[in-house]
Amino acid sequence: MERYITLSLVLLLAAAICASAAAPTAATKSVPRTSAFIRSSCRATRYPQICERCLATYVPPVHRSPRGVAAAALSVSADKARSVSAYVSRMSAKAPSARSRESGAVRDCLETMRDSVDRLRRSVHEMGRMGRARSPRFAWHLSNVQTWVSAALTDESTCLDSLSQNAGPAVRAAIRKRVEEVAQVTSNALALVNRLGTRM
Repeated sequence: MERYITLSLVLLLAAAICASAAAPTAATKSVPRTSAFIRSSCRATRYPQICERCLATYVPPVHRSPRGVAAAALSVSADKARSVSAYVSRMSAKAPSARSRESGAVRDCLETMRDSVDRLRRSVHEMGRMGRARSPRFAWHLSNVQTWVSAALTDESTCLDSLSQNAGPAVRAAIRKRVEEVAQVTSNALALVNRLGTRM
C-alpha cells in the first residue's frame, strides 16, 4: 500500500512539472537531473526534451524498467488530458451562442477530449494488468493499450481539426496550445508503449 501511495504522489508531482513542459520556467529548472536510462528511453519519442522533463521525477520508482517508464508517461498524459478537458469545458460554458459554429467546435473538442481522457485512464489501468512479459496475457493487454492510446491521439487531432475549421482566432489559440501539449505527451507515451512490444 505504501508503494502505491508513494507512486501516486510522484505522479502528481510529475504532472505538475510537465504542465509547463513546452515552456520551461524558473520552477521547472529545479527538476531533478534526468537519469541516463530515462534519457535513453526518451530518444525513442518524437518530443524527447518534453519526455525527459515530464519523467525526471520518476527516476526512483521507474529505475530501469521500460514498463515503468511507459506507465509513467501514460499517467502524465492522462492527467494532462483531464486538465485540458476541464479547461475546454469552461470555455464551452462561456460560449456566447450555443448555435454558433465556434460554440459547436468547442463542444466537439470537449467531447473528443473527454474520450481521450477515458481511453488514457483505461490504458493506465490496463498497464497494471499486463502480467509477465512474453506471456499471452501480456501481449493481449499491450495490444489494448496501444489501441486506446492511438485512439486518444486521434481524438486530440480531431479536436484541433474542428477548432481550425470553425473557431475564431482567440478561442482557437487559447485551446490549441493546450491540446497540442497533450498530443505531444500522448505521442511520447505511445512511443514508449510501443517499445514494450519490441522486447517480447
